[in-house]
Amino acid sequence: MTDIEELLLSRIRDVADYPEPGVMFKDITPLLADPAAFTALTDALAEIAGSTGATKIVGLEARGFILGAPVAVRAGIGFIPVRKAGKLPGATLSQAYDLEYGSAEIEVHAEDLAAGDRVLVVDDVLATGGTAEASIQLIRRAGAEVAGLAVLMELGFLGGRARVEPTLAGAPLESLLTV
Repeated sequence: MTDIEELLLSRIRDVADYPEPGVMFKDITPLLADPAAFTALTDALAEIAGSTGATKIVGLEARGFILGAPVAVRAGIGFIPVRKAGKLPGATLSQAYDLEYGSAEIEVHAEDLAAGDRVLVVDDVLATGGTAEASIQLIRRAGAEVAGLAVLMELGFLGGRARVEPTLAGAPLESLLTV
């Protein structure tokens, strides 16, 4: 295990039975509260942005905003929020996707992405991969290229990588931690 992996893991708190019984929630708020850990995380994700040639960062609501915005600043590139349906004013593109029980929809401002943009998707966790997959589809529908997907933590036992990799079509999926 690398020093950064040890640092990041040491700042992630397990919360049993949240949001429902039987679930072990991975709480990143202690990591965000630690300036050294948050800086190390931001630097690691900004390095991924640089290595993929990204020109914009898409952050997925809501923790992807917290991680993606400082990564964009550090990398010197633009930040675009992808929000739950109905949260953005003006013209949007939307993408529906299936959840374990039901469905959801995400949106982006139509004018924020264009041909020539190379977009790195940033989020805190890759779980089942539904939201990440929908965001990749949304980016492509906007005419931009997907540079990759970068997450703090991958919950390997939920199979998100297997779901998302075909949609990435060869673009990298980088996870700083796998639990």
